[in-house]
Amino acid sequence: MPTSSRVYAVAPGALPLLGHAVPLARRPQEFLVNLSQYGDLVEVRLGRRPAIMVCAPQLIQRVLLEPRTFDKGGPLFEKADELVGQGLFAATWKPHRRQRRMLQPGFHQSRLPGYAAIMREEIDTLLAQWADGDRLDVRDEMHAVTLRIAARTMVTNPLSSHAADEVQECMPIINRGVYKRMVAPTALLEKLPTRENREFAVAHERMRKVVAETIEQYRSEGVDHGDLMSILINTTDEHTGKGLSEYEIHQQVMTLLAGGMETTANAICSTLLMISEHPEVERRLHDEVDTVLAGRPPAFDDIAQLPYLYRVFYETLRIRPPVWLLTRLTAEDCELGGHPIPKGTVILLSPYLLHHNPELFADPECFDPDRWLPERVDTVMKAAMQPFIMGNRKCIGDRFALTEAMLLIATITARWSMRMVPGERRKRLPEATLGPGPMPMTLTRRTSPAWSAVATPDGQSLAFGCPMRTGRE
Repeated sequence: MPTSSRVYAVAPGALPLLGHAVPLARRPQEFLVNLSQYGDLVEVRLGRRPAIMVCAPQLIQRVLLEPRTFDKGGPLFEKADELVGQGLFAATWKPHRRQRRMLQPGFHQSRLPGYAAIMREEIDTLLAQWADGDRLDVRDEMHAVTLRIAARTMVTNPLSSHAADEVQECMPIINRGVYKRMVAPTALLEKLPTRENREFAVAHERMRKVVAETIEQYRSEGVDHGDLMSILINTTDEHTGKGLSEYEIHQQVMTLLAGGMETTANAICSTLLMISEHPEVERRLHDEVDTVLAGRPPAFDDIAQLPYLYRVFYETLRIRPPVWLLTRLTAEDCELGGHPIPKGTVILLSPYLLHHNPELFADPECFDPDRWLPERVDTVMKAAMQPFIMGNRKCIGDRFALTEAMLLIATITARWSMRMVPGERRKRLPEATLGPGPMPMTLTRRTSPAWSAVATPDGQSLAFGCPMRTGRE
């Protein structure tokens, strides 16, 4: 599918009043990938509102690297504001700079080993409940464990089981609701008393209460625990000396909970599904984890010794990037690719479109982890791979997410094989983050000699998992 030489084009198929709402609601990824055949900049209609999809890699880079001109805004962030307000995810250029400076210490490289210890405890707790032959929805399991990890790295004491259940149940509803509101042809649709709108409103209110209760519980202790919540409460801006307001703390908690659970969980789920569907990939991965881990649970230092697992995960991020669609809003009149762009124009960016461009990635629909071998990677591929986005908006928790995903996938694949339950339908609904949908799978315990049980002094088996550790860094 050669890219057109035209700079600017209008996508065909728009309907009166609805615009391109139908394909965006029914088959959004396919619709977006096909846009690049029309031009470098392609106008689509979100209802009656025009937006410009940027298809050319060099123009996408320019948008990402010029945040003052191409600022946060547009339908995605307007709707995300209902959930996280002007938190780090949705904040415009100036407040984003301030917030990122204040939150950055919580994601410093030196904190990762401590976070990894918490991750191992939660992974151990989850997988200790699995049994050979179990049938379970792996998506629900991954969302549950990433939620607990997000909660425990934010506050010293885990959220109550009630609060954790609330967040786990509400976030998928909110994600679907945010996406539907983003592509809806008119805002009037979200005002209708439909079941989905009622569920969205209830889920949003439940999330608000959970976060408020968590902040109040934490403040009542009055102790600096050195975790993310302590940083939010105690940090001050080095330029102004001011801290975050109560409202800003609430926004950041919502942002970190949503980002820490949903995107990482979806990336892990997509990777596990890819592994299950590619037996040779699974075999090579089993060989690697058996050799490196030799029957023990993975630790933080093991991550660097699992290059094939990294390539498998990175290739999954290429094919199914959780953050698959972004919007920007031009802060001033400008030009892009020589085409004039007025102030207030909605700009669309899609890592999914970029990652599936055959001019950038050979055979882009093929799942090929070895395309990320050092000798096969060129500068064009590096620049085109945008699962965490580039520039000052690059995901603040990218290394945290990578650590969590590597530990979870290594632990699971070293101990278990998974297969989709035959005959089960997996209905995948468009959401603000991209995941595989429900994953009803059957678990089969691996019988690798490397995972024979290791007896502890008290006679209990440590065939899976690590001793529970309660200390923080």
